[in-house]
Amino acid sequence: MKKRFPALVLGGILALGLLSGCGQKEAASSVSTAASEPAASANSSDQELVFVNYRDIRDLNPHLYAGEMYAQSILYDTLVSITEDGYEGCLAESWTISEDGKIYTFKIRDGVTFSDGTICDANAILANFNAIIENKDRHTWLEMMNLLVGVSAPDDHTFVIELSEAYYPMLTELGCIRPFAMISPNCMIDGSTKDGVSGYIGTGPYVLTDFETDQYAVFERNENYWGEKPEIERITVKVIPDNQTRIMALESGEIDLIFGKNMLDADAISQCVDSDKFEVALSNPTSTRHIVLNTTNEILSDTAVRQALQHATNRTAISEGIFYGLEQPADTLYAATVPYCDVELTPYEYSTETASSMLDEAGWIMGSSGIREKGGKKLELDLLYNSDSVTEKTISEYLQSEYLKLGISLNIHGEEEQSYRDNMKAGNFDMVFNICWGMPYDPQSSLAAMRAPVYGDFAAQQGLADKKEIDQAITDILTTTDEEERQELYRFVLTRLHEDAVYIPLTFECNKALYTKNLQGVHFGTDQYDVPFSDMYFE
Repeated sequence: MKKRFPALVLGGILALGLLSGCGQKEAASSVSTAASEPAASANSSDQELVFVNYRDIRDLNPHLYAGEMYAQSILYDTLVSITEDGYEGCLAESWTISEDGKIYTFKIRDGVTFSDGTICDANAILANFNAIIENKDRHTWLEMMNLLVGVSAPDDHTFVIELSEAYYPMLTELGCIRPFAMISPNCMIDGSTKDGVSGYIGTGPYVLTDFETDQYAVFERNENYWGEKPEIERITVKVIPDNQTRIMALESGEIDLIFGKNMLDADAISQCVDSDKFEVALSNPTSTRHIVLNTTNEILSDTAVRQALQHATNRTAISEGIFYGLEQPADTLYAATVPYCDVELTPYEYSTETASSMLDEAGWIMGSSGIREKGGKKLELDLLYNSDSVTEKTISEYLQSEYLKLGISLNIHGEEEQSYRDNMKAGNFDMVFNICWGMPYDPQSSLAAMRAPVYGDFAAQQGLADKKEIDQAITDILTTTDEEERQELYRFVLTRLHEDAVYIPLTFECNKALYTKNLQGVHFGTDQYDVPFSDMYFE
């Protein structure tokens, strides 16, 4: 039986009695998202769930990265599933690992077909891996792609992966919905997926039956699904970009469920304090909201300045004043609940006195203009944020005001998402907002990516004297088969990054859900991007 995420992530849902629903006030009028949307409303049938997302499903090719992961996870399957108890077989019924950790042999589950009727055997798995490998450069953020020697299908029921070295996160990466989910070979274009696919056909519990760009998508239960069939027969996803409009749609009965860390902000949730019509739930930390400091910047190349900024940042004020306490203050780059990350690190205590003293000692003296100066140069820094994020703009304005009190001039500017990401990756920033990758990618994949220009980490760390040491330790983490050695290497890397003060942790993000009370089985999984529709049902 397939249950991708049968339990709650990181200790489970933190149900909030305070936030037990959207007010006992008159329901807002129904929000229409499109004249052409399907004739369906929430709770019109106990077999239909009406979900909402802030954008379209986009390109659901599982071998690329543009599509919505909640949709990909119900259309496609991977070789293995990641659960709170470890790894479970999915398309692979079982597997063995060679003594040297380099060869993985998978027994492919018998009797599984894609929803177009194509048999999902070892040959279909091989076709998918060949398509993924063809576009290997796109996937090198996954270290297993760099260690890959080859793949083969000795027979219809056996699939083999050979690596050049042992690699402990191997099964975790194979359990990630992209790029290792399997699509019907009939959807490939000349055996390839790197330039697109002709359809979105998988082996998962649902099939995509209808969609209108930027309006809605409809998923029907896959009646030929190989695992336990979900109780919900149809999932209709409506596109509603605005937070408040989504709340109104829930109150009016147009939708059943709002789910996701970016789908509900603190202001929206605060509107739900007086009602018993709905349930609100928060997960434990999923990822860390932080600011990356570019150590190649002339000012930020000084560790003392970076550490002073740590002490100058009031994480508690950000948590309580901007997030109403829904996102807890973060003292470290990864939460202690993340595997291998419960190491002894001394937090940077918020202290304007300490920050001022450190800046004084570093030679940055308060000038007549109210801005510190050193050698005729003013202490001015730029902070880049994603202009699509109201939250990042709010935090930026707060930090700008607070830092100014200490004689630090912080120029803030937002750019649209793609430009923001391009500049971050290229290192075109002094300070930039970012988040950790979250489970199941933390800490191994996000740390591995620091060794190459995947995001802004690589560029930001180039000014560190111990950059080569850190990179080598990360490489050793990924390939050692000794558990104790691996933990010590993690301790070394996390301690170095903390003491080097490359990152200013702000808050721990959490996943959020707001849903009608008669919807049961809502929980958070080990992948923060997945929505466990298969476990949901109406009471």
